[in-house]
Amino acid sequence: MAVLMNARDAVSAAMAECYVTIDGTRYNFMQAINLEAKIEKTKTEVPILGKSGRGNKSVGWRGKGSATAHYNQSVMRKLLEKYKDTGEDAYFEMQIINDDPTSAAGRQTVILTDCNMDGGILAKFDADGEYLDESFSFTFDDFLIEESFRSLAGAL
Repeated sequence: MAVLMNARDAVSAAMAECYVTIDGTRYNFMQAINLEAKIEKTKTEVPILGKSGRGNKSVGWRGKGSATAHYNQSVMRKLLEKYKDTGEDAYFEMQIINDDPTSAAGRQTVILTDCNMDGGILAKFDADGEYLDESFSFTFDDFLIEESFRSLAGAL
């Protein structure tokens, strides 16, 4: 008989927290609607004598992310304004916590460091909309998986 995952162990998409630390000030980024951070590996093709195809070797990585948030804070816009006014770019840290108490997977905490916005929305309205949101993309230079999900029963 196959071992199956329990439905209750799917991690709820909304059971998360996000914090942003900018210049030593920690903000609860509760306005966030969604966020995704991923790494893209940089690879090079390797020619191999006696083989018609090429191999692939990882030689580095790049951290990229995107987020959508309710349009009700100016903290990120102020970073863009600071860059415009002074030429000094702003780097920040993000802490993302997934914690669904129903799931046996438990809690995962990922910290993204040296985050840097690619740009952002300065002003916005929508006379036909229900609420305003904004999206932005960013890069990060490092990350730490501070807490990992537990392995589910039957996974090992």
